[in-house]
Amino acid sequence: MEKKKIIIISVISVVVIALGFYIFKKESPKNAFRLETTKMSLNKITTSVTATGTIDPITEITVGTQVSGIISKIYVDYNSVVKKGQILAELDKTNLQSDYNSQLLNLNSSKTQYDFQKKNFDRSKELHDKNLISDIDFETAKYNYELAESTYKLNQTNLKKAQTNLNYATIYSPIDGVIVSRAVEQGQTVAASFSTPTLFDIAQDLTKMQVVANVDEADIGNVKEGQRVTFTVDAFPNDQFSGKVTQVRLKSTVTSNVVTYQVVVNTTNKDLKLKPGLTANITIYTVEKSDVQTLPNKVFSFKPDMESLKNSKYTIFENKELGKTLKENERIVWVQDGNTIKNKIVAIGDADMANTEITSGLSNDELVVLDQKSLTDDSSTPNDSSEKSPFMPNFKGRNGSKK
Repeated sequence: MEKKKIIIISVISVVVIALGFYIFKKESPKNAFRLETTKMSLNKITTSVTATGTIDPITEITVGTQVSGIISKIYVDYNSVVKKGQILAELDKTNLQSDYNSQLLNLNSSKTQYDFQKKNFDRSKELHDKNLISDIDFETAKYNYELAESTYKLNQTNLKKAQTNLNYATIYSPIDGVIVSRAVEQGQTVAASFSTPTLFDIAQDLTKMQVVANVDEADIGNVKEGQRVTFTVDAFPNDQFSGKVTQVRLKSTVTSNVVTYQVVVNTTNKDLKLKPGLTANITIYTVEKSDVQTLPNKVFSFKPDMESLKNSKYTIFENKELGKTLKENERIVWVQDGNTIKNKIVAIGDADMANTEITSGLSNDELVVLDQKSLTDDSSTPNDSSEKSPFMPNFKGRNGSKK
């Protein structure tokens, strides 16, 4: 009797469980779903451009020589701190001094001749005015005077030129700064026939540096003067340096069919860590906005499944004309209001990889639909509503379900 009672109870339990499963399946049809929604929230919009460049002093002057000769003395070396007007080097002055002395003798000789011809002309003019000498004698005196005057002035110019060349034999620093390069050695001969040979490179102030970066043509349209920049260098991988865009150069550079533009970034270097020639990996922040109303980028790609909505509690109001009148800064989103889902236009601003700024078209309490999830999904856990990169691999098992 006891065994019969246990069998009856077991049968009743199985029937109750089967009936409950049937009722649940009946109340949860295949097309039952839930809507994932979100509201506008305050976020920071940040977009950036990356590039590489070279660190250089803001002001760097090349010092050369305008005369040829042998370097007789060098007074500075690499990293020497120099002042404006300080002597850096001297060329051998033997030939230059001889030329100066020769021009000085020519000047003195021409001056003597000039003084004599001037007195002779003055006398001839006085006699000619009294008709005591002929016209030809007067004209001869005048000619000799003018010739002597021209020779005297020419020798004055030649002496000044010889003096200048002699002065050029002493090389002075044009600015306060630091010697970053020395291209000559003592005893070396330099020739200044067609171009000025380089002797030294002087950086004016190493506490102020600049990065000259090459920005790709696809990104240059977003780069403007005044934008914030951060960068790193391989010499100090754990340090981050900051700067500001000061110039976007118009001339392009083509390397291996890649078009780039030079962007100049100024930065401070108080601790002198940054050295000329270092490679900098820079990030230019083209957009930086804090506390702006945003929506996830995913809301703009959502489209409701009209077929599953036919037998649901939701009512769809779709204005198909909205898509025909969209402006460049407008997008369509779907908004849930109770059991009603409708599309509407919102105005957008800047955007980054995750969020887009909403400038108008929505209120703070409106629910914007992110996704439509089926309740009969094979997976028991809710789907992740965060965006996934389209480049991420999608691994599947043999039955087609994700592992």
